[in-house]
Amino acid sequence: MFDWITGIIDAIGSFGVGLLMFIENVFPPIPSELIMPLAGFNAATGAQNLWLVILFGSLGSIAGALLWYWIGAKIGMERLRRLADRHGRWLTITPDELDRANGWFQRHGGAAVFLGRLIPTVRTFISVPAGVAKMPMGRFLAYTTLGTLLWTALLAFAGYALQSQYDLVAQWLNPVSTAVVTCIVAVYLYRVATYKRRLRKEGARTG
Repeated sequence: MFDWITGIIDAIGSFGVGLLMFIENVFPPIPSELIMPLAGFNAATGAQNLWLVILFGSLGSIAGALLWYWIGAKIGMERLRRLADRHGRWLTITPDELDRANGWFQRHGGAAVFLGRLIPTVRTFISVPAGVAKMPMGRFLAYTTLGTLLWTALLAFAGYALQSQYDLVAQWLNPVSTAVVTCIVAVYLYRVATYKRRLRKEGARTG
């Protein structure tokens, strides 16, 4: 994955950074924790402009967030609840869990979007409940942009500061990104396996 990311950034520069960050928001296993530091490192060598790297990386990331927001808005709460009723096991969420999550998001929407954009894996999907909850587009964009700019800038500056040490750091970034993906899959399988047990507990509480 590291060599593939490097090839795209070397081939099309800052636009490639934006494209990769968009893809990262649509397909989470492609980690921004590799993309932006590498782009910052390239800027330190003079191959790219640091501010353009941050700009294009942020724009690509925001575009991906808007796609997930649109998907959430199109699905809507009622349809999502019906999906949880029918396919809750594979979505790994019960209707009651969905209601509680939606209630929490309604109370902390803005902060949830801003902080969510700073947390790996969560940053990709935090836009979905924002769309489902019909958060005003202006408010969503404001919090998403703030969180995204902070995240991309921190990663790019880290790569810029590392400079010659980046190859050394990359040796552990690759296994770390693989471990993150493995954990995501493991958590998903665990929630699938324990779905009926959670459903029975909710029935016992309401009964």
